[in-house]
Amino acid sequence: MTEETPGFDEQQPDVPSGAPSDDAEPQAAAPSPEEEAAPAGDTEQNAALVAQLDQTRSALSERTGDLQRLQAEFQNYRRRVERDRAAVKETAVANLLTELLPVLDDIGRAREHGELVGGFKSVAESLETTAAKLGLQQFGKEGEPFDPTIHEALMHSYAPDVTETTCVAILQPGYRIGERTIRPARVAVAEPQPGAQTAKPAEEGAEAQADGENKENGGPEEG
Repeated sequence: MTEETPGFDEQQPDVPSGAPSDDAEPQAAAPSPEEEAAPAGDTEQNAALVAQLDQTRSALSERTGDLQRLQAEFQNYRRRVERDRAAVKETAVANLLTELLPVLDDIGRAREHGELVGGFKSVAESLETTAAKLGLQQFGKEGEPFDPTIHEALMHSYAPDVTETTCVAILQPGYRIGERTIRPARVAVAEPQPGAQTAKPAEEGAEAQADGENKENGGPEEG
């Protein structure tokens, strides 16, 4: 009689009730104390960086202001130097031309007498051209009103054909450089006749009196 061997049932190993099964999802590991303290450290570091950035910006703003002030001071200094340089140049040119005025007067007198001829004429004209390039301007004409700021009266007379003090002769021309007069024009002036000034109002008064008498008498009779 054959004995039947009971079948072998595959048995699963016993799994403790507290152990996690293979099918369960893995749980996230709890953060360590160092990881919990990390956000606080980042905040402090960010605050330090922000404070350092603000300090850098403040220093940059101060340096920029200093640079702008230095630039403005340099511009003002350069303007003063250029203005002083121009003034020194103008003074030097004026002094030079003032020393040449007697020579120009001699040239003018030679021209009036017809003696400006030949090589002397060429030299004289070259000198006058050079003086004009340096800014020298001649002024003073006969018949213009007398102006004490630019004219110097050396002779005085009366004339019946003038109505104000007038330059009737130019004894020496005046010279200027720009708006600066380096020598006034030396002139002879004439004023209106004192008798002519008083006679004219007297004549006007006589005519007015005659007109008044005609009006009182009814005017001239019509023929």
